Amino acid sequence: MIISSTLESRSFELKLGVNRIGRSSDNDFQIPHPTISNRHCEVAVSESGVLLRDLGSTNGTFVNGQRVSEVALAAGQIVRLGDIELLVDSVEITVAIPKFVDADLPAPPVVLTDGSMLCPRHQQSQAAFKCTVCREIMCDACVHRLRRRGSKRTLLLCPVCSSPVEPIDRRTKPKKKSIFTRTGETVKMKLARAFHLSK
Repeated sequence: MIISSTLESRSFELKLGVNRIGRSSDNDFQIPHPTISNRHCEVAVSESGVLLRDLGSTNGTFVNGQRVSEVALAAGQIVRLGDIELLVDSVEITVAIPKFVDADLPAPPVVLTDGSMLCPRHQQSQAAFKCTVCREIMCDACVHRLRRRGSKRTLLLCPVCSSPVEPIDRRTKPKKKSIFTRTGETVKMKLARAFHLSK
């Protein structure tokens, strides 16, 4: 939370990883104030805690009145960037994975003539994903999506066991027979003919 008479109070919610703070618009959090440097500081949020690092700012970075270059932050501390003060509200990191409702096992999938399958739960949709653990197949609507705040990566999870799912490759081509397999078939045919002629 920013505590300043020149700017209105607002709160920042930090993401996991590095959060850059400064006057420039390309920072994660922009503070448009003349006493803030373009790239003033960064706050690294990890499982081990929250670390504040000054990036060579002109007016300095202070925690509870002491100038710092790098320091671990704790809840209740006052961070001052130039003339702007920020209150560290919480340094607690929580990762919550939603619990999915236990679903009844669906009927076996319907296999179409082209080899593709229909989703057991949504019979009008083609199956597009398969669970890597329970091997359940499902359409796009069945897949649970989970994205960590600040991350661009989305986890695709099974609605039955909450394990990762993978796309079903619809372009699977039949395997070509190896030279050894073809040679074996040729030899079998010749032997069969030879055996047939001798009777």
